Amino acid sequence: MTDQSPQDPHALIAAERFRTSRGRWRVLAFVALAVAVVVGVGRFALPDGATGAHVARLVVDGAIATDPGRLAAIAALVEDESVAAVIVAINSPGGTTAGGEELYEALGQLRAAKPVVAVIGELGASAAYMTAIASDRIFARRLSIVGSIGVLYQHINAGKLLDTIGVDLDKVASGPLKAEPDFDEPMTGAPRASIAALVDDSYQWFVDIVAERRGLSRGQTLALADGRIVTGRVGVDSGLIDAIGGELEALDWLKTEHGLADTIEVRTAWPQPQQGFDLLGTLLGGQARAMLGLPESPIPLDGLVSLWQVGSAS
Repeated sequence: MTDQSPQDPHALIAAERFRTSRGRWRVLAFVALAVAVVVGVGRFALPDGATGAHVARLVVDGAIATDPGRLAAIAALVEDESVAAVIVAINSPGGTTAGGEELYEALGQLRAAKPVVAVIGELGASAAYMTAIASDRIFARRLSIVGSIGVLYQHINAGKLLDTIGVDLDKVASGPLKAEPDFDEPMTGAPRASIAALVDDSYQWFVDIVAERRGLSRGQTLALADGRIVTGRVGVDSGLIDAIGGELEALDWLKTEHGLADTIEVRTAWPQPQQGFDLLGTLLGGQARAMLGLPESPIPLDGLVSLWQVGSAS
């Protein structure tokens, strides 16, 4: 029978690991308790909702996709009489064409009810630019990136790779264009023509709304709609945006053009601040992912996209 003394190296290592793990969970438990207390106090100390006339801020950040929650928030802004105007704060490379269309149409309904101004930060391209033109006026920094008017469909041909590893794909389809193009073949013939028609239909609609909203001829718009990106300064000169500036300049314009009070506040309406267990879950979720060394997951973009990315014009 072996007597394992406290000086045994294996026992010392196990004890140290136990103490480290216990200390880590104590820290997490303390953080959870602190967050719960702060949230609980905040719910009683703060009013349930904002009151009085104000400017609502709608944040469009990161990749754009359809979002029922955001759509509902915009619809609520239309009906909210305390919202005197809306600033759409954009910092996005674009996203799905359907997501951009959804925002464009929803902001058009909002614009019919009250003034809407777009402010582009670092980036407002593709579907994000589609979003911006739904506003009454577009501001951007001198060195912001804007434009990238266009639509993109990407296809990966992995045929050579599959041949190398000895994989052969086969299928039975209801029609010659069902599930085409295959990712083990180049995009040619009828499948390519079908996708090209899909891209062109979306592109023509994009060009039409840019021409309409920016007061440009179709020829002028087509000259700018080759997928290029430009700076905010060039955007002003070409008519893609209206003025150089940020939220302060947008607010000054709203005060001057629409008679808003000098003391009016700007309050974020979307995304809505998390409270209670939602906030606690987000914070703890982030802590857990960090402990496991996992990155935050990006939004997957499926289907047709209007997205600017380094290495492709779209």
